[in-house]
Amino acid sequence: MPYATIGYDLEGPLAWITLNRPDKLNAINRAMVGELNQALDAALADDAVRVILVKGEGRAFSAGFDLEPEGSADRTPEQEAADLKRELREDFELIMRFWNSPKPTLSAIHGYCLGGALELALACDITIAGRGGHVGEPEVRFGSGIVAMLLPMLCGPKRAKELLLTGNDRVPMEQAEAWGLVNRVCDTDWLVHESRALAREIARNDTLAVQLTKQAVNAMYEIPRLSEALEHALQLDMTIETTETEESRRFNEILKRDGARAAIAWRDQQLD
Repeated sequence: MPYATIGYDLEGPLAWITLNRPDKLNAINRAMVGELNQALDAALADDAVRVILVKGEGRAFSAGFDLEPEGSADRTPEQEAADLKRELREDFELIMRFWNSPKPTLSAIHGYCLGGALELALACDITIAGRGGHVGEPEVRFGSGIVAMLLPMLCGPKRAKELLLTGNDRVPMEQAEAWGLVNRVCDTDWLVHESRALAREIARNDTLAVQLTKQAVNAMYEIPRLSEALEHALQLDMTIETTETEESRRFNEILKRDGARAAIAWRDQQLD
């Protein structure tokens, strides 16, 4: 289907979602929130898609959620408050869809990646950053708060407070990498290439094993006792090892008959 604020492209096992409001530095408005949800629905429903990637068009990934007011100007204060709460809930649920997606998610960020856009990028399983860009959380400068408070979990409370309480929006990508907010930094010209290569490396693995391994990692943040989290991960491993899919059945058949190299080559061929 045609989109007005994003692009959606399929490339073999990869689904590319492109934030496409370059004249507004890809600021995320209500229309984009709706279209991002539609694109995620499409990618999750498509069995051929194994990895979902999100990137930005133009000179920035995104400046965050659009601060320009939308809606009727004659709303009462009560209506404005109710609408704002609803929009914040929608924003939060969109960001967390990338975290909770059963399929791996990868963000390719460049230029500016600020506010809610940074939270969306952090919610992805892997983030690749273009050299020369900046990340930041400037919300306090505008008297706003954080929609999805993922930052302390990923870089620790001290660094998170420094970033959040100062409203710093000029953190270099290299510093973001050192703080554990991005996986790696590359030349911006190679950002799509690096992201594609890593996504295809993920896509060539067993689908069920990838999805349940992601679930096991995420559960480590949500189950408070380490022993319970490890037990949960063990149960998921048992599911991986004992569940036969058509993919795993064929892989194991080739593995037993022709060896590991032939089985892996067969799986790679399925991506073409």
